[in-house]
Amino acid sequence: MLLEAVYHRPKQNWAYAYDGQTLHLRLRTKKDDAALVEAIVGDKYAWEQTITAVPMRILSSDAHFDYWETSVIPPFRRLRYAFRLTSGSESIILTDKGFESVLPDNSNTFFDFPYINPIDVFEPPAWVKDAVFYQIFPERFANGDPSLNPANMLPWGGEPTPQNFFGGDLQGVLDHLDHISELGINAVYFTPLFEATTNHKYDTQDYMKVDPHFGTNEKLKELVEACHARGIRVLLDAVFNHSGRTFPPFVDAQVNGQQSKFADWFYVREWPLQVVNGVPSYETFAFEPLMPKLNTEHPEVKQYLFEVARYWIEEIGIDGWRLDVANEVDHQFWREFRQTVKAVNPEAYILGEIWHDSIMWLQGDQFDAVMNYPLTNAVLDFFAYQTIDATAFTHAIGTQLAAYPQQVTETAFNLLDSHDTPRLLTICEDNVDTMKLSSLFQLTFPGTPCIYYGDEVGMNGAGDPGCRKCMVWDPAEQNLELLKFYKAAISLRHRYRALRSADLRFVDAGKSGGSVVYERRDGDQRLLIAMNARAEAANLSFEIESVHADTGLAPHAVVFTGFDSKIEAGTGAAADLHEKSDAKNLVPAISKIPSTDIALSTSESSSKWKVLLSSSSPFAEGSIVTSNKNGELQLQLPAYGFVILEQTNA
Repeated sequence: MLLEAVYHRPKQNWAYAYDGQTLHLRLRTKKDDAALVEAIVGDKYAWEQTITAVPMRILSSDAHFDYWETSVIPPFRRLRYAFRLTSGSESIILTDKGFESVLPDNSNTFFDFPYINPIDVFEPPAWVKDAVFYQIFPERFANGDPSLNPANMLPWGGEPTPQNFFGGDLQGVLDHLDHISELGINAVYFTPLFEATTNHKYDTQDYMKVDPHFGTNEKLKELVEACHARGIRVLLDAVFNHSGRTFPPFVDAQVNGQQSKFADWFYVREWPLQVVNGVPSYETFAFEPLMPKLNTEHPEVKQYLFEVARYWIEEIGIDGWRLDVANEVDHQFWREFRQTVKAVNPEAYILGEIWHDSIMWLQGDQFDAVMNYPLTNAVLDFFAYQTIDATAFTHAIGTQLAAYPQQVTETAFNLLDSHDTPRLLTICEDNVDTMKLSSLFQLTFPGTPCIYYGDEVGMNGAGDPGCRKCMVWDPAEQNLELLKFYKAAISLRHRYRALRSADLRFVDAGKSGGSVVYERRDGDQRLLIAMNARAEAANLSFEIESVHADTGLAPHAVVFTGFDSKIEAGTGAAADLHEKSDAKNLVPAISKIPSTDIALSTSESSSKWKVLLSSSSPFAEGSIVTSNKNGELQLQLPAYGFVILEQTNA
């Protein structure tokens, strides 16, 4: 085995508390290098009485590594552990001190998860796992109140530019809640609603006031209550990295210079505030002079912004915040922000805009989730741009699944396009079938999918401002067949908890370069999704493996609660127990401990699968597909075809 590839460290995504009782342990090895990996676990104060070997299964794989995982429920919320790796006749032990040929008799050298402190357990809001979001750019969704129209407004449906207005408002959203509900949406994310000078409103002028072009604070409260009555949560966009140039404190700093009482609210390199050769003398978002960067370390700035965070949750009833340019704000601000928000509503969703690896923001002390752009890139590269094949795609997904704790994966914000990117249909070169495949993967992947307004009816558009077109409401101009697809796919996600679980396993990939088959499972639910992302038909043939009835594919929590001998108070010091250990006898003893069978084996009989959703013939919805007696399933997928199957006993 290549020991240089083996990696583990306590905490983060490698050893973490999934809930108040359960620990997840992970280990990385070279791909296809280890045949068996076990976690040797026990209570550090009763090691001899609790030592147990727990089998690990491969959570995911990428081009270079396998990522192994197991789940353990320790009897006293603490765990000491090591790993045993086996390949053929070779066996090696990994402890906190390094590699050993035999199990050390002193467990003090093992890895240690000291204690599951409830306050440290990362628990994103439970409702997010079941949410399907819909992103709305308010200025372009619907004009419901002409009395609010800007003076320079253009007719609805015109060509968007960075400066023009079309009159979208909150009443327009209220008028179209039926469309949102019927689509299957149960959460809405609005780009900024607060008073600002631009059509996008990312240059905030007043954080405590809805922009008059959209309505009033009272109208927003009416909208939130109407959404809640339909079971729809509401997420607002907060721009706390920077304000707008018309933000009163910045105006004061412009007028009064260094004498302004707000001078320290901003990062000023040189007074007076000015722009020289395109570079402002003050810190900004990028080099945009309209967006001065806020000093979020300043006590008064924090007090003001935390009051903003409280107000819209307490008084208006919103369900959380999406945080713009979140990675450019200091971590301490976000820690205090989380405490402020969760004190008002523990179930509020805190979503950060970060486009890269985000583990440092996802430790339970800052965000609940981030916008999952690494997933976005993998999906688009395979289905839309077709710059990677199926093998590279599954490797990218494997890396993604191993990158974060399970609860992070379950509530990650998964998007394929937004107001910041070209629209999905345009990325797919107006190929609706490719768009369907991309969306179907998004809607059958762990995490929280978000649909950008208008995608469901076939809107296209290049990057800003093309992606910010007016919503198409005339049915004659909508792609109604695409709308039907979105409704069906979203409905399936709501109906099957397996599609919302974190358990995903690729069954077949790479043979044709453009097709993937993956399994989604939760308890007794088992679904197969097959996709052909290329323009040529694909003939797929692969084995369907059976799964131990007690475990499924999800990490199985091994519980050890009994002791081999009685532990009496005052007589069981850890050092004494370690001295009694006989390393030569321990390893064979561990091997004899019954372990939970999580291995997959080929079915000895045929299995039956019911078609839930498909792109076209030969799969009629409700029909049955049967594997042969050796457990092999054969599927013929047309160009850009797909089918979703449910295992059935019928």
